[in-house]
Amino acid sequence: MELLFCAKQSSETLFSMPLAVRMRPMTMDEFVGQAHILSKDKLLRRAIDADRITSLILYGPPGCGKTTLSQIIANTTKAVFGQLNAVTSGVAEIRKFLADAKERKKFQQQKTILLIEEIHRFSKPQQDALLPDVEHGNIVLIGTTTANPFFTISSPLISRSQVFELNPLSIEELKTILNNSLQNAERGLGQYQVEISPEAVEHLISICDGDARRMLTALEIGVITTLPDDEGIIHFTLKTAEESIQKKAVVYDQKGDSHYDTISAFIKSMRGSNPDAALYWMAKMLCAGEDPRFIVRRMVICASEDVGNADPHALLVAHAAAQSLEYVGLPEAEIIMAQAVTYIASAPKSNASYMGIKEAKNDISMGRTMDVPIHLKDAHYPGAKVLGHGEGYKYSHDYEGHFVKQGYMVGQKSQKIYYHPSDQGYEVKIKERLKKWRE
Repeated sequence: MELLFCAKQSSETLFSMPLAVRMRPMTMDEFVGQAHILSKDKLLRRAIDADRITSLILYGPPGCGKTTLSQIIANTTKAVFGQLNAVTSGVAEIRKFLADAKERKKFQQQKTILLIEEIHRFSKPQQDALLPDVEHGNIVLIGTTTANPFFTISSPLISRSQVFELNPLSIEELKTILNNSLQNAERGLGQYQVEISPEAVEHLISICDGDARRMLTALEIGVITTLPDDEGIIHFTLKTAEESIQKKAVVYDQKGDSHYDTISAFIKSMRGSNPDAALYWMAKMLCAGEDPRFIVRRMVICASEDVGNADPHALLVAHAAAQSLEYVGLPEAEIIMAQAVTYIASAPKSNASYMGIKEAKNDISMGRTMDVPIHLKDAHYPGAKVLGHGEGYKYSHDYEGHFVKQGYMVGQKSQKIYYHPSDQGYEVKIKERLKKWRE
């Protein structure tokens, strides 16, 4: 159990830590980013400055400042501050800390703040163990998480906390952090003479994808492993940057909100007729290791739900892609998937079929279901004629144009129209044909 953050470290101890740890701001004035919740007029900033925070859930991607913000609270609060990591802590350790906090409040009237990092990794019993003490004010809880808390944290704990979402750091914010690290001699890399090229800065920022920790780690590796020239200057070039940060990390949790957010963007891009965006989101999912079967299933659904009869071939293309995936496999199946997704995204759109079945189901759920008209009932089994089944039925192919007017529903809803073809693509022809038949 770590009870306090230490704002001051010896020089030797300090420089044994990674640059990202050394450069963590100690005060709110040093903090970079998250102005939407931390500017001076915002509730969270006022609560921190006044040392009056309530239980918090800090939610955001890696390297956006969750732990740093917790450290600032630790350095400014007059309360006892404790820290646990959900990956390594058990129920017994939690209960001991909670018991100590309860005694501290009872006999010393002192507030206790408990930081739990990666709180979404706690099981439900572990989360429930916190509830009574949060409810009675024995502790103020700060939970940090990279997963959507509304999916991963128990509802009772969410209801007793304020949830704040932290955003990935912007390009300008990352540049500020990088420059501060290069200029700070006490905690950063200011003791080195570093000349970093604009291309190297751009590459580090692009690859780290809003993660300041990843950017600073790569920066430090590049600086300390590059030999200075005769004048003692370290030239941090684009090549140095590429060697320091080898590959872009795709932030994607296959069981969390990244999974749902990305597939949502993928579907909406196809629906919105933007093949470029659809290709990008599909590529992100494939690079992150998403199950390709899941992707093609969504393509098949979209081809029917959003394209429909405006282009009936879209469903055939999507289905062919799903079948091809099974006997071709990755990576070659990506070519087929790309063809299918661009076809669906570029096709004319209509959700008339989808809206029709929704309205019909709604009528059935809200009202009395209709019986089948007697002339449409099955007349093939023995005794059906005695019951009058099939009597009066008109066989469409016996009439001109293979169409004959007759009723197919009974009761008040017999004339209701559920399918309203759009003015898009092939559905224009369907609309004209149905108009003629319905008249």
